[in-house]
Amino acid sequence: MSSTATKEGWGTRVGLVLAMAGNAVGLGNFLRFPVQAIQNGGGSFIIPYLVCFLLMGIPLLFIEWSMGRFGGKFGHHSTPFILDSLAPKQSLWKYIGVFGIFTNIAVAAYYCYLESWALGYVWNSISGTFTGLDRTGVANVFVEYTGLNGPQPYFFWLICLVLNTYILSKGLSGGVEKVAMVGMPLLIVFGIFLAVRGISLQAGTNGAEFNGTEGLNFLWTPNFDTIWSPKVWLAAAGQIFFTLSVGMGSIQCYASYLREKDDVALNAMSAGWMNEFVEVVLGGAVLIPITVGYFGIDGMKALVNEVGGLGLGFRTLPYLFQQWGPILAIIAGVAWFGLLFFAGITSSLAMGTPVMGFLQNEFNWKRGSSALAFGVIVFVLGLPTVVFFQYGVFDEYDYWAGTVSLVVFALFETILFAWIFGIKRGWAEIISGADIKVPIIFKYIILVVTPLLLGWVFVSSLPGIWDQITQVKLNNDLLTATGAEAEKIKNTIFFQNISRLLLLALWVGIASLVYVAYRKRKLNENVHNNVNA
Repeated sequence: MSSTATKEGWGTRVGLVLAMAGNAVGLGNFLRFPVQAIQNGGGSFIIPYLVCFLLMGIPLLFIEWSMGRFGGKFGHHSTPFILDSLAPKQSLWKYIGVFGIFTNIAVAAYYCYLESWALGYVWNSISGTFTGLDRTGVANVFVEYTGLNGPQPYFFWLICLVLNTYILSKGLSGGVEKVAMVGMPLLIVFGIFLAVRGISLQAGTNGAEFNGTEGLNFLWTPNFDTIWSPKVWLAAAGQIFFTLSVGMGSIQCYASYLREKDDVALNAMSAGWMNEFVEVVLGGAVLIPITVGYFGIDGMKALVNEVGGLGLGFRTLPYLFQQWGPILAIIAGVAWFGLLFFAGITSSLAMGTPVMGFLQNEFNWKRGSSALAFGVIVFVLGLPTVVFFQYGVFDEYDYWAGTVSLVVFALFETILFAWIFGIKRGWAEIISGADIKVPIIFKYIILVVTPLLLGWVFVSSLPGIWDQITQVKLNNDLLTATGAEAEKIKNTIFFQNISRLLLLALWVGIASLVYVAYRKRKLNENVHNNVNA
């Protein structure tokens, strides 16, 4: 273990919890969660969502915090060797742990670009880009932005890459924790302002045709006719992965810098429930009430089906803000896109930490060099998501790294923790140093319920995974397309296949480095044993 790694640590408990919450709180809290709720019946979605949080989300948080602290006792700060420490005689697990580095790099590759949209739109809100534009005009700004018309998209993307690299180079307490201590409170303040504004919308004022409270009624009124739909439950379970950042490896890395007797149970609960507050209370009270205020519930559903969460957030809300008057439009724009930026950067910083931990621990790289390596890799891997955004490369990265990889890794790490490492030892690890009494029921939930839920999510996803592999929709569309439309579909198929090869090469490359690191460890152990002999 390098001396650089030894010096890393958290400055305060509040900073740790805010950083962990910042890791979980991301753009999906404000863009994906409302869309999932809208598409799955509002109140019909909330109950399954909260049940899945208790049966899958909280247990996974316990598992990942405990695994991280346990691995940290042996100087491991990346998932390959954290997992290896739980089953040192079974070498397979270190390669399962590759997902915990792969996912962070691959997600950061497109996430930093998405993060840069928010930063760019803060500037566009202040500079008056949306002033005087109708709804189509505002939507066209987004089309032009993602179409790379002008230098602005490149500029803000590079700014975000530099910011992430610089902050990571300052370490946990000096960089990541400081950003979380500022960014998370600002995010909550911005969210509260927008939520109050959305809920207080009145029909007949500022162009609104409905009351904003109708959006809350939609979200919090259960429809028991559809609440047992498997589709709703699968969507709720899937959202838990996105919202808590479980199955990525970043939580284990953050927790690995805890001291041996530091609490993991209360910290896990605090970070998890803070994320739920931000997502359900704030995330559900911004996009939905404001959209309902201008389009009504049926209009909101139609709009979501047409443009999705990104469309609502970037193509629609800036236009609706303009209805509030010039000053309030700027304030609302800065609050909304500033909120998204802070949600994004606190998450992307968490993605860089496991990569740095791996390079520092296994290859004795310095902190600055490790941060720079992460920035360069994200730049190279992320460039196709910027340049070929229109051909679905962004979405392809998101599907394989930001969806499938999370489920696979979460399923395997739960099996490892509960059944290989053993629930007896695992439970002892969870409650060791705990500042709260963890209900014993969670021991059996982790042993039985959580693995079954994860298995169900994975098996239920297999048909969709196969359709994605075979590109069923694109090939069907190609059968009837002609001219420029057919050419775009062919290009989309080509670039998506190239992006898959890039992701596969990334995974193989990381696995190769893990193998080299493992051989290096074994060689050092043999030398040490021979010297002692």
